[in-house]
Amino acid sequence: MDNENQRRFESVYSKKVRAGKRRTYFFDVRRTKGDDYYLTLTESTKRFNGDGYERHKIFLYKEDFNRFLASLDEVISHIKTELMPDYDYDEYTRRHEEYEARKAAGEFDNYDASANKETPAETPAVTTEETAPPAAEEPTSVESEDDMSW
Repeated sequence: MDNENQRRFESVYSKKVRAGKRRTYFFDVRRTKGDDYYLTLTESTKRFNGDGYERHKIFLYKEDFNRFLASLDEVISHIKTELMPDYDYDEYTRRHEEYEARKAAGEFDNYDASANKETPAETPAVTTEETAPPAAEEPTSVESEDDMSW
């Protein structure tokens, strides 16, 4: 692949959002041939059988940014205020922050991924889904669509 095509598929800015054990969202800003920019939104979901990842992409171009963001905000606000006003939308944020703090404290250093459990010396009394370490990192950028190994 020549440098021009490689540059086109490189992300100039990326943000990864973990959403549970099996799902991750990627927000990648990419450059066009004409030195313009667009956003790719990718949902990557680990397959149940453990055989790789399934991914879905949305390409969002600058002329649609404002309408897309306004509509997304409107729909989310409708869900939060009209359809599910009593739901605690910060619950998962708190759980994620707790997990990250435990991870930073080294609580998962003795995790045995092959056995999908912690080693006996460090096994806590209760193990919950949100305390398990994340799966291996998925790639956030690739050289071409054909090179993706999700």
